[in-house]
Amino acid sequence: MRKLKLQIQMTIDGFVAAQDSEQDWIWLAGPDESGFQKIIELAESCDTILLGRKMTRGFIDHWENMADHLPDNPAYPLAQLLVNMRKIVFSRTETTITGRNLAVENGDLATAVQALKKEPGKDIMVYGGASFVSSLIDQDLIDEYFIITNPVAIGSGLSIFKERKILKLESSTAFKNGKVLHKYLPV
Repeated sequence: MRKLKLQIQMTIDGFVAAQDSEQDWIWLAGPDESGFQKIIELAESCDTILLGRKMTRGFIDHWENMADHLPDNPAYPLAQLLVNMRKIVFSRTETTITGRNLAVENGDLATAVQALKKEPGKDIMVYGGASFVSSLIDQDLIDEYFIITNPVAIGSGLSIFKERKILKLESSTAFKNGKVLHKYLPV
């Protein structure tokens, strides 16, 4: 059975975005080549991306623009991977959203995700947004948590955890820019 992996950036005080959904703090630590390579490896382990409706337009526009027009950008290899992957947007309000390799799912979240896990193929990745990820967490649908802790605190913001959740640390990798990638499994 395929796993649903969450990869998300988080501040040291536990937020995945500011109250206004801003994530400019992600870039404060600066680039790290080995950290970026780990992100590519995680993406390569998957063939499907799940998205919540709210973040879809920005995600699709950003990565398709980079794949089409910015071959010199260091993130270009990741852009190519993401654009070519199957993407499923979960929405209660939209039935069609434009984007390459993109489909919209209007059905029950848990039922749809469980069906996707049973399909053949590589694992499934979710990158955000906060409310969509919270829904996946609340329904115990995440199989592996890849949380990238950034060396910055923002004081308040959006959290993906709405209630107590006990996780088991499987590994931690520290990068030169101060970010730490923690892999957790549900207990």
